[in-house]
Amino acid sequence: MRISSKRKEILMEVQSNIGYEFNDLNLLNTSLTHSSYANENRMKSYESNERLEFLGDAVVNLIISQYLYESFYGIPEGELTKRRATIVCEPALAFAAKKINLGDYLLLGKGEEGTGGRNRDSILADAFEALVGSIYIDGGLENAKKFLLNIFDGEVISTISEGGLFTDYKTKLQEKLQKNSMVNIEYVVEKEVGPDHDKRFYINAIIGNKVLGKGMGRNKKEAEQMAAKEALYRVGEGDG
Repeated sequence: MRISSKRKEILMEVQSNIGYEFNDLNLLNTSLTHSSYANENRMKSYESNERLEFLGDAVVNLIISQYLYESFYGIPEGELTKRRATIVCEPALAFAAKKINLGDYLLLGKGEEGTGGRNRDSILADAFEALVGSIYIDGGLENAKKFLLNIFDGEVISTISEGGLFTDYKTKLQEKLQKNSMVNIEYVVEKEVGPDHDKRFYINAIIGNKVLGKGMGRNKKEAEQMAAKEALYRVGEGDG
């Protein structure tokens, strides 16, 4: 795919921001191409970033898993899994994307552009994973690791994994319910939407027979957190 001179200038700026120079600029450009743009430009054979996102998701999980394993000696597997889930959740990945102004460089379709897609957490998180995937393909695991851990430095990872940046709404809700002598909450999958590599889960937080909150996420844990967040507002404990 031939990249215009104007687009190349933008991609050069991206490389400067992320601290990595690509051997293949097409990989970088693809990582920033949303499916809405690719669909609107089929005649130009644009590929969306969905496949790179699929790869990047696995790379991010591997790098963060290794970091947690090496940095938090003595913490059991269950707690490490919980911390990893907090770090690789959609809000955290979107936070990382915003640190490098990734939204400014995305190729979006007219519909997504017009509805604020550049600032939408789901799009930013997907693009960030695609970017990690593109660095992995272009420069190997060490370069991907260097980039990711530069964004998620040790202090940020510790803060996120210990709940200081992104709230564990499920735990807060359970504590609230126990304090008020209410019955336990149940999280039930309402539906799953999308292909396996880009699935969205819709989950209801239920007390008794009443739906107290609804949530959507890229995995069940994330959707449960969003459902718990909404439920907290219903019981008067939301913190925004």
